[in-house]
Amino acid sequence: MRTSLADLLATGRPLLADGATGTNYFAAGLESGDPPEFWTVDHPDRVKALHQAFVEAGSDIILTNTFGCNPNRLKLHKAEARTYELAKGAAELAREVADACDRPVVVAGSVGPTGELFEPLGALTHEAAVASFREEIRGLKDGGADVAWIETMSAQEEFRAAAEAAIAEGMPYTITCSFDTAGRTMMGLMPGQLATMVADLPVAPLAIGANCGVGASDTLVSVLAMADPTAAGAAPAVVSKANCGVPQFVGTEIVYSGTPELMGTYAGLAIDAGARIIGGCCGTTPGHVASMRHAIDAHLAGERPSIDTIVAAIGPLTNAAPSEGGGERRSRRSRGE
Repeated sequence: MRTSLADLLATGRPLLADGATGTNYFAAGLESGDPPEFWTVDHPDRVKALHQAFVEAGSDIILTNTFGCNPNRLKLHKAEARTYELAKGAAELAREVADACDRPVVVAGSVGPTGELFEPLGALTHEAAVASFREEIRGLKDGGADVAWIETMSAQEEFRAAAEAAIAEGMPYTITCSFDTAGRTMMGLMPGQLATMVADLPVAPLAIGANCGVGASDTLVSVLAMADPTAAGAAPAVVSKANCGVPQFVGTEIVYSGTPELMGTYAGLAIDAGARIIGGCCGTTPGHVASMRHAIDAHLAGERPSIDTIVAAIGPLTNAAPSEGGGERRSRRSRGE
């Protein structure tokens, strides 16, 4: 049953996105250093199985296996010429799973960063970035993706180049950034600035938000800033796609601290913070997503949470930085822990 993200948002209900791709692939046998995008061709059964598991867990939105599927990233594996092929193939696999479902499921074409710096800090030009993203997004569109899901961005130049590419290819799009550096992106952007930074684009994003980065508490604080009803300029729908707790080394393996119960609590707080789309990022399994589905379905609207409420329910912030309103973002250190 095919639908669009705009149509699902128009229902007014909170939407559930999926969970992690990379960390779930590692659990399924992906070796460190191998590009997940190659699994679209080498192990399509495993790619479809993860999509299916997220759909069965209740996801309304599933992301394609294309986070690093742009020529700039694929050239690290001498596969830049395969951008269109891999993007189209990944969208087709997700489309098969979505179309077999008896309820509407959106296929979101994951568009991650190039991994390069823009001029004058680096060599990447705006024109080259737009061309790179267009090649990927063209493949996603031809493979059946419903929306370009521009994610884990750090620089304004980069997410605007990706947005320009989506607009040029006739694709609706969303933008999420990773606020993982003292409450900002690596390039210094603050969550409350994002709506203003996209306001002049010729076609507006369907949603903006936060994903990946650090822990779920930090993501919720970013959502509060983006969905602030007192802020100047209205934000579109807000996305909260947080990591499953905080990554920790256990022996030689990275384990995420978030339990299914914690991620269910996070989902409820995300709704009250103003998020319209809630999902999980690194470490989030179908089990976590199922818990989030239950929490969303059972949720009773509450007050907009404070930072103290978030910390008490989810755990301490891993970032310590001044908030955009002049208050303090609290961390382990600021709480004396």
